[in-house]
Amino acid sequence: MSPDRVVITNDIRHILGQYLQEHSFSGIAVLVDENTRQHCLPHINELLENAVVIEIPSGEVNKNLDTCKLIWQLLTEACFDRQGLLINLGGGVIGDMGGFCAATFKRGISFINIPTTLLAQVDASIGGKLGIDFSGYKNHIGVFSTPDHVMSDPVFLDTLPEKELRSGFAEVIKHALISDAEYWPGIAQHEFSAQDWPSHIQHSIKIKKQIVAGDPTEKGLRKILNFGHTLGHAIESYFLTHPGNHLLHGEAVAAGMIMESYLSADKLGIPGNEVSEIENFIISVFDKIPISEKDLEPLIDLSIQDKKNEKGIINFSLLKRIGQATYNIPVSRLEMKEALRRYMSIR
Repeated sequence: MSPDRVVITNDIRHILGQYLQEHSFSGIAVLVDENTRQHCLPHINELLENAVVIEIPSGEVNKNLDTCKLIWQLLTEACFDRQGLLINLGGGVIGDMGGFCAATFKRGISFINIPTTLLAQVDASIGGKLGIDFSGYKNHIGVFSTPDHVMSDPVFLDTLPEKELRSGFAEVIKHALISDAEYWPGIAQHEFSAQDWPSHIQHSIKIKKQIVAGDPTEKGLRKILNFGHTLGHAIESYFLTHPGNHLLHGEAVAAGMIMESYLSADKLGIPGNEVSEIENFIISVFDKIPISEKDLEPLIDLSIQDKKNEKGIINFSLLKRIGQATYNIPVSRLEMKEALRRYMSIR
């Protein structure tokens, strides 16, 4: 994604209105869920009088082929051609799935992301990774395709419950841990309620754009963005199948970063005091996830499907130090089990 395609603004109406004036689309559709239709669409509705509004049910549990079929069907019924535009107005689920549907509909139509959650503003809407979950596996089906534009306005954060803000904060933490040791203290020395969200959004976008620019299709360096995600995605996928225990993406990744910091100590020798910093701060922000001994083997089985794995070897992105990550570090089932047990023992 070129730098000019990501815009942080305090006036989403002006930026979107200017974009629509500069382009001639044969049709416009807006993808929303029940929450963004109520709380976010009114911010831009006056610009979209003739747009088709496609509403899907919210939540990771609905990021699947059945929902894609609904989106494709409604675009077809609206007679969309390849000169149409899809506006993805929402969080990570909307951006991932809406982008995937746009990139595959008639071999690709234009789409833009207007991220409305902190998670989407700092991570999910940037970088061109699009996909859906399949057979219980997170983002198992997908493509790389960059949006024409990402328009990020912090005004939408005012619509979020605190739980959603915490979820996005996990990716803010990750960006500092993998690539900016100097930024880490500014995060770790403040309670959640005192965090500087505009600064964090700017910083995270900067970090992710730099990494993605050098490796757009995740052949090498971009893999460091997966720190916390190998076990985090396994945890997220596992709890999706347990009614009443669904986790937000960032909640699972936060736990994954603690566990993978333990692995970083075992495999790469990150100092123990840095592991303690990571563990203590994350636990101060996120509730500990209730994992039991019976969950360990199923969780590890899920991690085998991670997209970084090669020839049956489970590869992790881990930390050499805070601010310095590396990738393709093989980890055994036993080592993963011990990291999970160490997390379980936190009091």
